Amino acid sequence: MKLLSSCYLFKGLSESQLHDLSAITKEVRAQKGQFLMHERQKAEELFILRQGAVELLTKVNDDLVDYDFELPIAILRNPGDCTGTSSLLDPYKYSLSARCFEDSELQIIKYTDLRDLMLTDHELGCTIMKNLAQHLLDRLKETRQELKIHFKTLFKSSHH
Repeated sequence: MKLLSSCYLFKGLSESQLHDLSAITKEVRAQKGQFLMHERQKAEELFILRQGAVELLTKVNDDLVDYDFELPIAILRNPGDCTGTSSLLDPYKYSLSARCFEDSELQIIKYTDLRDLMLTDHELGCTIMKNLAQHLLDRLKETRQELKIHFKTLFKSSHH
């Protein structure tokens, strides 16, 4: 339960809510190189890192030169880091791929089980969705900040 409470999605949940959540959680081990999810695949599970490292990737392809490569976005290393939140939002398709960067232990929550719990305990559902919205808003702000930095760099280099 300590692991669940360290995940941003579950911040603010009571002990009994965390207990209900742990009842629908399953532990798995995954080998280095193993994919947990693939971009655009139907999103059915949420993954919470217990130990190890998981790399998040997005596919970049260019039809003109006919190539594909996977662009690393982030590496999850902290216990409680999670991925697969697309399983909580329509259209329920993963927006990234996730591959184990090293042998890892994870907790998995099936979205159908989580949805049932959220429908039973509306307060739990509201807390999870509020935490998700806050996280996505923070990520949006970070992305805008990075975009500003890239834009300034491009602007300076084109005016020299």
